[in-house]
Amino acid sequence: MTLPSRPGYAPVRRALRLLPLLALVSACSQPPTAPGPLPAARPDGVQPAPVADGAAWIVDPAASLIAVTVRRGGLLARLGHDHVIAVHTLAGQVAPALDRADLSFRLDAMTVDEPQLLREAGIESQPAAAAIEGTRHNMLGPVLDAPRFPLVALHVERAGADRLRVDVTLHGVTRRLLLPAVVRVGSAEVDASGTARLNQTDFGITPFTVGGGLLAVEDALEIRYRIVARRGRGAD
Repeated sequence: MTLPSRPGYAPVRRALRLLPLLALVSACSQPPTAPGPLPAARPDGVQPAPVADGAAWIVDPAASLIAVTVRRGGLLARLGHDHVIAVHTLAGQVAPALDRADLSFRLDAMTVDEPQLLREAGIESQPAAAAIEGTRHNMLGPVLDAPRFPLVALHVERAGADRLRVDVTLHGVTRRLLLPAVVRVGSAEVDASGTARLNQTDFGITPFTVGGGLLAVEDALEIRYRIVARRGRGAD
């Protein structure tokens, strides 16, 4: 199809010329230069210092989850994909008696677009394996700069019956968030869950874009979390 040469059609013609590039990037294809390798993860994860002698309960990573939904935006958003990035390796300690916790996870241990988590986020499409790998490269490389900032750290304190005050250190920047939470403390287990939103730009992160913003990742991230810690031997 040839568009008329009137000036009003110039933006449309430019957008059509970008379509082949955008179609490739919408599949989150791997950038020409992949990020360098991160330091090898310790088998037992990242364990911060105990919050208090005898008061720390240990986070159960198998029962805990942080799921981040990343939405596409821009005029040509329909050419892209929404994604769910998940953390199954949360490590740390919780002190129920002190109403606080210190947690962390490695960026290189996050998963991308697990089918079940996509469905739970209301995302019907399942990206191909190559697209998922490309998303992972983009995320760890130009977006999060994971070789320089491999860890995310969370310092958590109770801020009322249904709120958590969380200091999030991400990309070398620390921001304080006040999050809604349902917290249950039993004799041998503590369970905290809720949802949150945060903006990438608040942490000095530039959301991924192509084509001058015609296809982009939205700044706001949707977060769903559940943190489970279990009482260990010797804990009071």
